[in-house]
Amino acid sequence: MAATAETTAGRSAEAALRRRTGRIVRMLAKEYSAAECALLHESALQLLVATILSAQCTDRRVNMVTPALFARYPTADDFAGADPDELEEMIHSTGFFRNKTRSIMGACQRIRDDFDGEVPDNMEDLLTLPGVARKTANVVLGTWFGKNEGVVVDTHVFRISHRLGLAPKKNTSHTEQRLMALVPRREWTNFSHRVILHGRAVCSARSPDCRSCQLESLCPKNGVELPKPATPTRPRRRPRV
Repeated sequence: MAATAETTAGRSAEAALRRRTGRIVRMLAKEYSAAECALLHESALQLLVATILSAQCTDRRVNMVTPALFARYPTADDFAGADPDELEEMIHSTGFFRNKTRSIMGACQRIRDDFDGEVPDNMEDLLTLPGVARKTANVVLGTWFGKNEGVVVDTHVFRISHRLGLAPKKNTSHTEQRLMALVPRREWTNFSHRVILHGRAVCSARSPDCRSCQLESLCPKNGVELPKPATPTRPRRRPRV
């Protein structure tokens, strides 16, 4: 009997969470209707490379580097045959440039040799590329190919999903699975773009602007340190003369 009651309570809580998630999705869509991928690109290859470069780096910095980079290496074959030292120098400012150089060259060598120079348009093949995990694959599939195969979980999506109570703060894989279960599939890519923009504009890591947040009424503020109310002080008595 107790187990049945617990199961019923669990289902009720999950249903309530789904309803709240639906409201969050709709409010984000209204607030950030024009949200899109911030990485500048004109092809699947450019988006793939830019996404690899964006690891532990801001999109703004990546966008400063990629125009010259894409002019120097316009195809997968060009990246595959690049001089590693030259490539490292061009992407140096994005950080972790040696690892990123290996990933970009390795991914492009595979694209050249196994996929006729074209970035694959499915999750299975994308994950065979060196340096490509689900986050990068989701970006390319959702943004360029229009395929909602998963939810992009970057630092903003990870943080805000926890603050909103949509997913426990465990790891990005768990967060993605919870969001895929709660958010309608047709919204997966747009949801990520909107949450990322919300994280940059309002719900920052250290000082979230809760007062101006459209989602405040739906947010349990998990992990947010709220300012403590000022302790009222008694007026000092004037000394008797």
